[in-house]
Amino acid sequence: MPVYDYKCKDHGVFHDLATFEESDKPVGCPTCGGLSPRIIMVAPNVLGLDKNTRQAHERNERARHEPIQSSSITSHVHSEGCGCGESSRGKSNLFFTAEGNKSFPSMRPWMISH
Repeated sequence: MPVYDYKCKDHGVFHDLATFEESDKPVGCPTCGGLSPRIIMVAPNVLGLDKNTRQAHERNERARHEPIQSSSITSHVHSEGCGCGESSRGKSNLFFTAEGNKSFPSMRPWMISH
């Protein structure tokens, strides 16, 4: 049986077990016995979040159940150092030296070419 939240007007919030069918009915307060209606509590920090953070949380919650597949992304723009693994249609920075070694002058100078 699930636990539901109820609120007594004199003694505040309390929790009680109830079946799904009886969850919307008032329950007696454990302190005074007065009938108390069920309340739906919201996490206290959710209402105080700024708009962008709240939207990010909502987007992440949707993504848990409806993830975006990479094949559905139609307009991926490759930026410098993208690293997505897809080939870019731009000009390659690779060139060969006089000795036949590969060189990437504007890429990663610390990498050893082979």
